Amino acid sequence: MNLAEELKARGLVEHTSAPLETILGTQRTVYLGVDPTASSMQAGNLVVLLLMKRLADAGHKIVLLVGGGTGMIGDPRESGERSLSESKAVEQNKKAIREQMQQIIGKKITLVDNADWLLKVKLVDFLRDIGKHFSVNELVKRDIIKRRLETPDESISYTEFAYSLLQGYDYLILNKEKGVDLQIGASDQWTNILSGVDLIRRKEGKEAFALTCPLVTDANGKKFGKSEGNAVWLDAKKTSPFEFYQFWLNQPDEMVEKYLKMYTFIPLEQIEEILVAHRAHPGAREAQETLARCITELVHGPGSTAAAAAASSALFGKDGLGKLPKEARSMLLTEAPTLKIFLTDIKKGLSVIDALATSTIVSSKSEARRLVEANGISLNGVQVAEVDQLLQESDFSDGLALLKKGKRDVLVLVLK
Repeated sequence: MNLAEELKARGLVEHTSAPLETILGTQRTVYLGVDPTASSMQAGNLVVLLLMKRLADAGHKIVLLVGGGTGMIGDPRESGERSLSESKAVEQNKKAIREQMQQIIGKKITLVDNADWLLKVKLVDFLRDIGKHFSVNELVKRDIIKRRLETPDESISYTEFAYSLLQGYDYLILNKEKGVDLQIGASDQWTNILSGVDLIRRKEGKEAFALTCPLVTDANGKKFGKSEGNAVWLDAKKTSPFEFYQFWLNQPDEMVEKYLKMYTFIPLEQIEEILVAHRAHPGAREAQETLARCITELVHGPGSTAAAAAASSALFGKDGLGKLPKEARSMLLTEAPTLKIFLTDIKKGLSVIDALATSTIVSSKSEARRLVEANGISLNGVQVAEVDQLLQESDFSDGLALLKKGKRDVLVLVLK
């Protein structure tokens, strides 16, 4: 299977400006742009970034653009005018995103910043040399702009309206200075990318290409992203490695195949084997574990991934807390609700219900009692059968014990 066939089989192709086999039939210099409107990229950006990595692995040259210029404006949103970013915030975000890009791509890459040319351009020169190649009649037909213009309370400023011209100009500059002849992005950038393709043809008389991948959506059809309020950040300070791992681990069965193909580098034949085994034993959730491990390793590295997997298994698997590696133990105590239990209280006679009542997973002692009576509480994986069951020092392994309400609400008891 060649690269074009594989990208299609993985569901990574939405639009192309020419047959994909033609586009990828020769070595290209490819560019991907990300605006630093936040201090981190998120899971929706990651698919496009991994598409860039696939192209790099296949021998194509790559250029990553951080939009220090366009990031001060931001492309038009589905609804509402985007707040303009302060230059200091853009600089901080730009640095953070550059580091994320470099870490994930993991190869020698060319990094550029469109502030280097956009902040120097003269307005009249730009309007004469670039603006004349764009038809307002065509711009107002673009989906987002059209919807904004047709909605009385969602008018669009000239600032956002002109964003497409700036992105087209970026492509022109990179084509002239770096030999870039392919721009990639998510499908919502399709018309902006075509602006550059058309501008290069009109200004330089050369052929350039465009390729977009689908917007990634969750099980409810909602796209990943900060504007949707469901962003899963790549920055460990915004979404911890444990939370990141848990997000992928908890994906429903109907999304696993799609995400394995789009987000991982596992060969397609092996993915099919994983799915066959998963269909035979869906409760084992090995497909979700593979998905979570592969994506978390790409973003956070093997060490944090191993710790997240061990902490997750301890909290929600069958192994229990046991003797955890140091990093996994630290992660578990940071991420899970905890309650200090003093040995002196255990010796005096501290019941499970008393411990629950001082925690956040139940609202009162009476609720704790009802849950125990309904067989809804377990201690270290064993159902608590008696309402007056006492905690014992032997319940703690390496100073930890695990109380659960149902399957997902956990409370780690820490013996002091």
